[in-house]
Amino acid sequence: MTEENKTAAQAANQNNAPSLSLQKVYVKDVSFEAPNAPEIYNEKGQPEIKMNLNQKVKTVSEGIYEVVLTITVTCNILEKTAYLVEVQQAGIFGLSNFEENVMHQTLGAYCPNVLFPYARQMVSELVMNGGFQPLMLQPVNFDQLYAQQMQQAQQQSEAATKQ
Repeated sequence: MTEENKTAAQAANQNNAPSLSLQKVYVKDVSFEAPNAPEIYNEKGQPEIKMNLNQKVKTVSEGIYEVVLTITVTCNILEKTAYLVEVQQAGIFGLSNFEENVMHQTLGAYCPNVLFPYARQMVSELVMNGGFQPLMLQPVNFDQLYAQQMQQAQQQSEAATKQ
């Protein structure tokens, strides 16, 4: 094989190689509520923190996807809501030449993993600006969450088929 043929073959392989690009990261929506302020600042109980995660993927155009990671944190002290924070952190991702299942996993696990540090910082800043102790959310294993979702979907599919 000549050098020209090798170079042409390498270029063809690179054009067909999977490609992922992060085009933009932005805050889509933010909400902070402290419904029992200022009385809640004097409560002496142990805070109870609950966190919920959600994500949505929307096709913007061919090969371009918006991934929105929503984090909702509720803090209760002695059964009173101290604060409620909701952050929708979004990103625009370009994906090309991915197999369908790999693309699905990339959008469902990798992209939220990229967005999480931005959302975590926003939650922490909102809580501090609301007059509360800083809140640092623990890392999330989005690969494990994705695997659990796929397993649940498969079990539901199998259960529906049996009926």
